[in-house]
Amino acid sequence: MPPPTEHLDQLVLPLARKDFPELRSDFTVQQALDSIRQHGLGEKVVYFYVVDAESRLVGVLPTRRLLTAPLDQRLQNLMIPRVVALPHTATILEACELFVMHKFLAFPIVDDRQHILGVVDVNLFTDEVMDISEGEGTDEVFEALGFRISQVRTATPWRAFRLRFPWLLATIGSGTACALLASAFHLTISRSLVLAFFITLVLALGESVSIQSMALAVQGLRSARPSFDWFAHSLHQEAGTALLLGLASGTLVSLIICAWRGAGLPAFVIGGSVMISLLGACLFGLCVPALLHWLKLDPKIAAGPVTLAFTDLFTLFSYFGLASLFL
Repeated sequence: MPPPTEHLDQLVLPLARKDFPELRSDFTVQQALDSIRQHGLGEKVVYFYVVDAESRLVGVLPTRRLLTAPLDQRLQNLMIPRVVALPHTATILEACELFVMHKFLAFPIVDDRQHILGVVDVNLFTDEVMDISEGEGTDEVFEALGFRISQVRTATPWRAFRLRFPWLLATIGSGTACALLASAFHLTISRSLVLAFFITLVLALGESVSIQSMALAVQGLRSARPSFDWFAHSLHQEAGTALLLGLASGTLVSLIICAWRGAGLPAFVIGGSVMISLLGACLFGLCVPALLHWLKLDPKIAAGPVTLAFTDLFTLFSYFGLASLFL
C-alpha cells in the first residue's frame, strides 16, 4: 500500500544517501579516478557531483563522460554547470515533483551555501517511499511517481488551482489580444468577408502544428541535454516539416476557396498566410519549451498555453497583415 499523503510533507533530507563522492573542479580525470579509488564510490552512484575549493556545488558529471574523457582533461571542462538541486528544506512531495518534471535519476540536496548534504535517487523512492516493486523499469517508476502526485493534487483543489490557473491567464490574455487585433483590421474584413469565414481554420492549423512541434520538443528535452547544436538540429528538422505542411495546407485551402467562392486573390492571401503561420507555429512550438526548460519551469504544464498564445497572435497578425497588403 502507498504511504499516506501526510508522509509526503516530511523533509526529504533524512532519506538522502550520504555516501557520495565529491570531485574537485580543478581535478583532471586521472586525479578524479584516483580519488574515487581512494575514498570509495558509494553504494549507488548515478552522477558525480563537482565542487569548488570551498566545497560548493558547481557542476554535475555523468559517469559516461568521466570514463570516456582523456585522462589529462579538467573536470571543469567536462561537467555540466547548470545543476538542478533540492534545497535542504524540500519535502518528499517536492522531490517527487522534481523527478517527474526533469526525469533525472538523482538530485543533490544542498544547504544555503550550496554545500551538498546528501543525494536522493529514484531507487530510494521506489524502495522507501512509493513502495514500487523492484522489477519495474525507470519509465514505469516515473509514471507511478506522477500518478501518486496527481492523486495528492486532486485531493487539494486549492493547490491545483494555484498551479494551473496562472497558465490559463496566458490563454485569456492571448484571446483578448486576438480580439483587439481583429478589431483593428475590421476594415480589411469588411472589404473581403471571406477572411472572416476562414479565421477559425487558420487558427486551428497553426495551433495543431505548434502543439505537434511542442510535443516533439518536450520529448527531446527528456532524452537529450539541451544545447545549441540540439536546438539547431531540431529547428532544421521542424522548419523543413513545417514548410511542407504549410505548402500542402495552404494549397489545399486556396483550392477550396477558389472552388467555393471563385475568389482568386483572397484564396492566394489566405493560402499564403497559412504557410507563414505554420512556419511561425513550428518555431514557437520548439522555442517555448526550450526557453521554459532553460528557466527551470515545467514545459509540460506551461508550454501548452504559452505556445498557443504566441501562435494565435502571430497567426492573426500574419493573416490580417497579408490581407491588408493585397486586399
